[in-house]
Order: sequence, then structure tokens, then C-alpha cells
Amino acid sequence: MPYFYGFDYYYIVLVLPCIFFAMWAQFKVNSTFKKYSAVRSRRGLTGAQAAEAVLRAAGVYNVRVERVAGHLTDHYDPRTNVIRLSDSVYSSSSVASIGVAAHEAGHAVQYARNYAPIKLRAAIIPITNIGSTLAMPLILIGLVFSFGGLITLGIIFFAFATLFQLITLPVELDASRRALAAIENGGLLYEDEHKMAKKTLWAAAMTYVAALAVSLAQLLRLILLFGGRGNRDD
Repeated sequence: MPYFYGFDYYYIVLVLPCIFFAMWAQFKVNSTFKKYSAVRSRRGLTGAQAAEAVLRAAGVYNVRVERVAGHLTDHYDPRTNVIRLSDSVYSSSSVASIGVAAHEAGHAVQYARNYAPIKLRAAIIPITNIGSTLAMPLILIGLVFSFGGLITLGIIFFAFATLFQLITLPVELDASRRALAAIENGGLLYEDEHKMAKKTLWAAAMTYVAALAVSLAQLLRLILLFGGRGNRDD
């Protein structure tokens, strides 16, 4: 294995820079949300009202909007057809809250419109959950017992987790695109406020870019470290 002065060379070169990028992206989304959470929308809409407005504009009337505990725990649950907005978004009239709420409503609209990538993402979630749980244990067991087949299977499982991240990115970008279009067309924010909401959603998108980068780098690392073990050990 390629190690450099006792360290995993591929981890240092491939994965570590992506981890730093992910840390920056998380800092950016938190700081941007905090910044624009202090800017109150002049129209006075709350996050919940903004989400409902986006749904109505898209002709979607069977989705509930509820409050959920936590900070930036906002999400759309397709199983119950419910948009759950965090305490810092649901009743807030800030520009950031309206952007986040509209984004989650964008996910609900995606399901209502049978947007193919989000359906595909939902379909592979069970495989992804299994893969992310078993990938590293399988690789470790394969290494301990010199069983290349388990190593290969572990890498394949990890690849499914990476595929999930790859599909998630365009899904999130599309939800933000729908949200910003609905905000603009519906006049939910003034032009200057719309730009602030866009910056908030862009910062959030960077976290998904970073997650994909980390997953791709880790997958490449595993392939470079162990990809040939199946042929050598079997």
C-alpha cells in the first residue's frame, strides 16, 4: 500500500482536501444563513407561508407544512407528504428562512411533477443505506482474511453511496431553481431580498457539492488501495 511517512498517501492527497472543502462549505452555509436571518422580508411572509405560496403556485394542494425541532433540520418527507420546517424557519419572516422554506417546497413540487432524479434517489435509498453501513466492515474483513471478493463487494457498496450523492446534487440544485423562480414570479421577495435568498441557497448547495467530492475522493482512494486485491487474493 502506498503510505508516506506512516500516513495514507491517498487519504492526504485525495480525501483530506475534500474534507477541508466540506468544512468550509458547512461554515459558509451556517454563516450565510445567520447573516440573512437578520434581514426581515419587507412583505412579512413567514417561512411556512412562503412554502405554502410555492405549493399553490405549482398547483400542489395535498402537502402539509409542519414545524420540526432543531436548527436547519428542514426537509420534505415524501412518505407522509409533509414539509417540515425547523424552529428557525417556520415562523420567521427573514429572507434566509423564506429561501429555505421555498427550497423544501421545491422538493414537494418535484415529487408532484414526477421529477425523475428524485424518484431515482428515493428508489436507491435502501441500497445506499446498506452500502454505507457494510462497505468498510466488508473491506476490513476481506483484508484480515485475505478474501478479495469481500473487498470488491465493499467497494461496490461504497460506490452505491457515492451514486446517491451524485444523484442528490442535481436534485438539490433543481429544488433551489424552482424555489427561486417561484419567489420571483410570485413576488414573495423584493429584488434585493431575492439575491440574498439566492446566496443562502447557493451556500447550501455547496454542502452537497462538498459531500459528493468527499465521497468520490474516498471511492477513488479505496479503488487505488484495494481495487486489485480481488485478483491477487482469490
